[in-house]
Amino acid sequence: MSERHPIIAITGSSGTGTTSVTRTFESIFRREGVRAAIIEGDSFHRYDRQEMKLRMAQAETAGDRNFSHFEPENNLFAELEQLFHGYAESGTGKCRKYLHNDEEAAPYK
Repeated sequence: MSERHPIIAITGSSGTGTTSVTRTFESIFRREGVRAAIIEGDSFHRYDRQEMKLRMAQAETAGDRNFSHFEPENNLFAELEQLFHGYAESGTGKCRKYLHNDEEAAPYK
């Protein structure tokens, strides 16, 4: 974290209001003239929805009823850490976008 390029992390399960909180921060930043990069945490999930659904079924069959997107092995934490480190130093970094379907992906080609 740096004073010049601060990082605010908002986390939570799907449906808990993380998007609403993020939009609130975006409004505050816009009002205050703060140039901010918004990074969505699910962009650093290791698996897409189809693959995760398959792995969750496999885990449940094996008796693991706690398998989720929140487990370290199901995320790309090293890449997220690298983004935070680079952003804190330079205000830039490689961002990912988790696109749920073809409709969401269309604007990004």
